[in-house]
Amino acid sequence: MLIRSPALDALPRVRHAFFTRAGGVSNGVYASLNGGLGSHDDPEHVAENRARMAAALQSTALVTAYQVHSPDAVVATTAWTRADAPRADALVTKTPALAIGVTVADCGPVLLADAAIGIVGAVHAGWRGALDGVIESAVAKMQELGAARQRIVAAIGPIIRQQSYEVGPEFVVRFREADAGFAKFFAPATRDGHAMFDLPGFIVLRLQAAGVDAIDDLGLDTYSDEARFFSFRRSTHRREPDYGRLIAAIALSE
Repeated sequence: MLIRSPALDALPRVRHAFFTRAGGVSNGVYASLNGGLGSHDDPEHVAENRARMAAALQSTALVTAYQVHSPDAVVATTAWTRADAPRADALVTKTPALAIGVTVADCGPVLLADAAIGIVGAVHAGWRGALDGVIESAVAKMQELGAARQRIVAAIGPIIRQQSYEVGPEFVVRFREADAGFAKFFAPATRDGHAMFDLPGFIVLRLQAAGVDAIDDLGLDTYSDEARFFSFRRSTHRREPDYGRLIAAIALSE
């Protein structure tokens, strides 16, 4: 049902999970632990799935933002409803027992923790958010609450890997225009003009640029591991009507 980072597991007071697709009540393309409030799954099934996730983290509530592939990070102090959720792609908190999370289905889930002072963060790092600075925003927001960049431990969970992530020429141009050095994150593809993008590697670079050096990349590929993970790209290639969403979440114990 869940996967943990050894680096985060070693920290006191920090509870976290990269939930897989197993252990829920949803059916069909959503089978079975779909956490996507924005999916077309039965809302009661999604609610039950998310309740199970909160329970696994021993948390009073699990909150996620209304994700829009932005560079924006917000502080969570209490639970909210889907209608009240902020439009953002990173959450941070120092409130005990409140689990903060992100939904992904190929994009990068990044969990952050400064255990010494008790501040955690969760980042939805797709290519657009990572390029525009969502990781840096999350780290800065943690710092505003009192975290120290050099103490932050980061974990990168299930994400689409370079061998599964083919992109077009306009994608490569956009990154190279932002920084010529970003060319190193692209490898040749079999199709002319296309490339294979290393999103996890790019996320590591952005974490390091934000002053975070303790990084645990779990090395898991959402696209190729259908038994454990949902994948937007895999569902698109199969022309399926929708896809499930994975949840990555983190919380502080009391």
